[in-house]
Amino acid sequence: MLPNDGLDMLDDFRVEDVLQRFVRGHVLRVLFYFRHGVLPMRDAITLPELIKEFGDDESCRRYIEALRWRKGVICPRCDKPATAVANRSTYDCDACHYQFSATSGTIFHDTHLPLTKWFLATYLLCESKKGMSACQIQRTLGISYKTAWYLCHRIRAAMLEVAPEKLSGTVEIDETYVGGKKRRWRPKSEKQVVIGIRQRNGDLRLIRAEDARAITVRDIMNMHLGSHVEVIMTDESAIYPYALDKMQKSLHRTINHTKEYAHGDVHTNTVESAFSLLKRGIVGTWHKVSAKHLPAYLDEMCFRFNNRKNQFLFRDTLIKLILSPNLEYKDLTAKVQDAA
Repeated sequence: MLPNDGLDMLDDFRVEDVLQRFVRGHVLRVLFYFRHGVLPMRDAITLPELIKEFGDDESCRRYIEALRWRKGVICPRCDKPATAVANRSTYDCDACHYQFSATSGTIFHDTHLPLTKWFLATYLLCESKKGMSACQIQRTLGISYKTAWYLCHRIRAAMLEVAPEKLSGTVEIDETYVGGKKRRWRPKSEKQVVIGIRQRNGDLRLIRAEDARAITVRDIMNMHLGSHVEVIMTDESAIYPYALDKMQKSLHRTINHTKEYAHGDVHTNTVESAFSLLKRGIVGTWHKVSAKHLPAYLDEMCFRFNNRKNQFLFRDTLIKLILSPNLEYKDLTAKVQDAA
């Protein structure tokens, strides 16, 4: 995104040669980023670079503006061009004269937390392989636990994939249980069922289930498996023969874990490695996850796992934060029946 004075400079050069025009545009773009402190859209970023480039709220605001309006500032009400207001971080719409800022209508609007801490928290949650607890965010950023907890949950809510593509190819399905240990004075352990589906060389899905019955697993499979599934790998559990339909049974391959963990390419080690990462996050990072908020932690783990090779994860997460609706504190702390 080039400023208006940059576009005027392009018209004044009057150069017809393609190579010279390319070089001139590249130089102007570099000068713009250098002048305004905005990272180019294609650059990855490390923590020292993040602290250097976004050390104040104005730099963060300019980057949000660059991510939100790549082809010029547009009014959020009427979608018409807007003009910057002198000596202020706001814009005035040329058509309806609505005044707004880069954070208007986003999750950053009216936040009492500095944008620099928003950026740091987003980066830490993106780059921590097993996640980061609210207590650690509290200590790292120097904020209250309540603020850190609310901040982490809003970032997790933005990480949610609204309409993910269905899985195909070779998929592995398994179940695991998350929760407290069985005690003598608590004979019934309050464990939560998590169904894991992972496409080999593809994405991961972690779904909290009400139970581990065949009918429940069947509904989850139909929701996440596409029509181009070639092989379905499971263990010897009695759930899956009843959960699969007639077409899926012909694609079913089973590995008996009482005898072996793999037989050639028939195994569920791929999805079980994702389970291991999840449980290391629960035991070593979050320590305790309530049943109510477990789906949010599963979504965070899936988002980070599916984007593990994305070197622009911080930038893409910021874009999701800009586009996502705000999660209010009263909704986050509401009882399960009230939230439903």
